Amino acid sequence: MKLKLVALAAAPLLLGACAGSNANRPASTPRFEQGMVSAADPRAAAAGAEILRAGGTATDAALATLLALTVVEPQSSGIGGGGFLIHDDGKGRVQSYDGRETAPAAADGTWFYVDGKPLSVPQAIPGGRSVGVPGNIRLMAEAHRAHGKLPWSALFQPAIRLAREGFTVTPRLTAFLTRFKASAALTEAGRAIYYQPDGTPLPAGTTLKNPELAAFLEQVAAQGPDAFYTGANAQKIVDAVTLAPRNPAPMTTADIAGYKVKERAPVCTFYRAHKVCGMGPPSSGATTVQGVLGMLERFDLRGLGKDDPRSWHLIAEAMRLAYADRERYLADPDFFPVPTAGLLAPDYLAQRSQLIAIDRTMPSVEAGNPRGVKVALADTLTPDVISTSHFVAIDRAGRAATLTSTIESAFGSGLVVNGYFLNNELTDLSILPERDGKAVANKVEGGKRPRSSMAPTLVYAPDGKLRLAIGAAGGATIPAQVLKAIIAVIDWDLPAQDAIALPVIFAPGGQTVFVERGSPHEAMIPFLQALGHTDVQLRERSFKANAIEVRDGRLAGAADPRSEGVAVAE
Repeated sequence: MKLKLVALAAAPLLLGACAGSNANRPASTPRFEQGMVSAADPRAAAAGAEILRAGGTATDAALATLLALTVVEPQSSGIGGGGFLIHDDGKGRVQSYDGRETAPAAADGTWFYVDGKPLSVPQAIPGGRSVGVPGNIRLMAEAHRAHGKLPWSALFQPAIRLAREGFTVTPRLTAFLTRFKASAALTEAGRAIYYQPDGTPLPAGTTLKNPELAAFLEQVAAQGPDAFYTGANAQKIVDAVTLAPRNPAPMTTADIAGYKVKERAPVCTFYRAHKVCGMGPPSSGATTVQGVLGMLERFDLRGLGKDDPRSWHLIAEAMRLAYADRERYLADPDFFPVPTAGLLAPDYLAQRSQLIAIDRTMPSVEAGNPRGVKVALADTLTPDVISTSHFVAIDRAGRAATLTSTIESAFGSGLVVNGYFLNNELTDLSILPERDGKAVANKVEGGKRPRSSMAPTLVYAPDGKLRLAIGAAGGATIPAQVLKAIIAVIDWDLPAQDAIALPVIFAPGGQTVFVERGSPHEAMIPFLQALGHTDVQLRERSFKANAIEVRDGRLAGAADPRSEGVAVAE
């Protein structure tokens, strides 16, 4: 098949322009027959749909989903962690909210050092030292203030009911309790909720009740977010961290009370006349997803099609370059001047794209030199974990909320407070503050937000109307899952459900390319090797994406078939 090349279109970066610009807004406000929620657990999706039926907005529904996931998917996300929210008001105005966790004020470059030596990441995860100040409840409060309609307390009722009356343990939860027992059963509180007296995990089919969590959710519902960030709960978090059975660490009630959500400028670029908007730093989601898309714009992926291994070779090559930039430049912008505009500038992406060839592999990749870099930096590699949860809601008025929430690793730090797990988010910071005499942008600092892979994303059709709201879970694979689905929708005209179901290829810099085990991509491995990919490995199917698309004027939900996820209409 002959490759057809097209000119690299000028794809302007619109940092913050989405928030107030009239460009590409729909001519009229959309109206749908019913709203919809897509989430990784049916009970959580149903909770969000319940809120829509009660007259809630997309944001109300997303926040109720987050609370329900705290109960039914404790291994992945919840109020003990943080998240990112991208919101569309139904008229094309995009806003993004940063609810990422923060390091305690006492944290410094040697935070993960013991006796002068750095801990390994597995050593650093369990216990107190990995815990960041949770952001999700403040994120909820800010989003509800700006975009909610129902009373604050109403959002909590489905989750309270699930925690008090109980829910059925799924095979997925039992598998996580078995595989990650060291974290889930780290404390007596965790063992009491999720394990039987003989120490074995609750089997699938068991009814699990969490009355302590139900009581605490009732308190926050009645008293507001300060019930989380001050008083007894804040003191319990401090006690859990400072007296942890593993890696106790200094944290104060002032650290918790001082947490603030930040509204940040959304990051938007264009791919084949479709506007793509995502979360900027400290997330690497938008820069990685949009960077790959920008590098691929000159290639005729539509002509190649989804079944041609050259399509996936090109995606992998662009991914290698984008992830190399991610490892060097992405961090909390309040601590480091992240060159976001430089990384997504059309001329920079065109230059990076020229390194990619359809008939051969780049022998090596390194970070580029975008405009805006102020200091010499060292690369750092953070671990790839398989937790996190993504969910999407769109209401009848066309308002959309795409929200990714996480506690980092499965069951986070393993510490339990008031029935919920605390995150281990600080291991998303670099354990090493410098390498070869150069600073690491993502090093540990007091008050800093760790770099994230989360990539809640909105995609708009050329007419300016919302086309797709999407995101994923799965650590560093998140951008790979999201960009693959966007390509499938735009270039290959696939429905979002089929786009999410497509196999994942993951090339996180360096030479390694991961191919999804048990997928049709396995048959492409000899072709990839013939192009020069010397390290092609199989990867287990730990992927979990959720989306809602607007197709022919109607909402269509999508949930990853590798997960327990579903989409539920109100």
